[in-house]
Amino acid sequence: MDPRAVIRLIREGKSVSDEELSNFCKGLVDGSVSDAQAAAFAMSVCMGGLSERERVGLTTAMRDSGQVMQWQLDGPVLDKHSTGGVGDCVSLLLAPALAACGAYVPMISGRGLGHTGGTLDKLEAIPGLKAEVPQDQFRRLVGQVGCAIVSATGDIAPADKRLYAIRDMTATVNSPELITASILSKKLAAGLDGLVLDVKLGTGAFMKSMAAASDLAEMLVETANGAGCPTRAFITDMNQPLAKSLGNALEVMEVMQALTGDEVNPDLPDLAATLGGELLAMVGLADSPDEGTVQIADSFHDGSAAERFQAMVAAMGGPRDFVERWHDRLPAAPIVQEVHAARAGHVTGIDGEALGRVVVQLGGGRIKADDRIDPAVGLSELCELGDFVDDAVPVALIHARDQASADRAAAAVRDTITVSDAAPDVPPTVYRIVS
Repeated sequence: MDPRAVIRLIREGKSVSDEELSNFCKGLVDGSVSDAQAAAFAMSVCMGGLSERERVGLTTAMRDSGQVMQWQLDGPVLDKHSTGGVGDCVSLLLAPALAACGAYVPMISGRGLGHTGGTLDKLEAIPGLKAEVPQDQFRRLVGQVGCAIVSATGDIAPADKRLYAIRDMTATVNSPELITASILSKKLAAGLDGLVLDVKLGTGAFMKSMAAASDLAEMLVETANGAGCPTRAFITDMNQPLAKSLGNALEVMEVMQALTGDEVNPDLPDLAATLGGELLAMVGLADSPDEGTVQIADSFHDGSAAERFQAMVAAMGGPRDFVERWHDRLPAAPIVQEVHAARAGHVTGIDGEALGRVVVQLGGGRIKADDRIDPAVGLSELCELGDFVDDAVPVALIHARDQASADRAAAAVRDTITVSDAAPDVPPTVYRIVS
């Protein structure tokens, strides 16, 4: 296979066969495709796009470039993926809830980079827990506990790992076709029976317009179904953080409140139940999405999801009494400070991306992939759209390592909140479902 022929065909808008795409992905793994050729391939796809058949071919070729997991379990294997936002800790709720409802969840997740938080960073805020586990332990965890949230090993979609590094250096990260193949190749390598996608839209998301979010959601669903995995996508709101906390340990605290029956902002568990209900109905564990939503919600209320979460935490090296003692086990920042809006009024706008950057500057996120994270810092008790704030009602609490960091964060948070006299129309949590 001559990589130049594949590049030329894509550049000229001509058809590329599944075999040619498969051979190109094999070349990404064995090194017979050079960095220059990989960059030219990415740029050609970015400029010219791919047909639906070619997207499926590229996705399955990247999936098959490494290990594809096979399961022999007594229930369906399910997963969820989010395109990223702020305060989005749904995965930590949904994985154990699905397990409590009879599914198995091998959730291969990522770390935070930029303004969005990473599921693995949140999970590793729990002392002793390690998300990087060997493949055999991953299999045991899923089989015994019902769920495991882990990092990808080197043999999961290695062609994507090589190509993503090239895309990062060549300004081709935002190609919808390459985003689709990258997301799905890793997810489908887990051997799924069903997948739900949460495509975020708004100020705290990568997708800022409904048109862009819809295009990506439709492309993801078409490609995943074409590759043989039943898939639905939800386009959900990210014009304000989903949880009322931002920061790794703080988001885990909110998850634990939802799992243990404490009062919590309902948007987070409600969205988890909606996504999970769709999955349960897709594979026959519920008669309808509404019935599945009730099953997921019941697992929060009766403690069965919390039991699965505890079992997963303990099996991954965390405290065996975490569910009972999470208040004492999670790290806390030494400085906690209120921040108030510049004037009294109703909250009419929240710049979620800017809030995410505040958490990064506090030390709770990464600018570079090798940056270290402080799990204790962040924001909590965030205001919501429509809230009335004044000198007595803060827009957020800042959790900082030192006073100087807290003061800088306070000024930055104040700039992210728009306050007006009239209350705004609050957007829905779910805009549409793509099936």
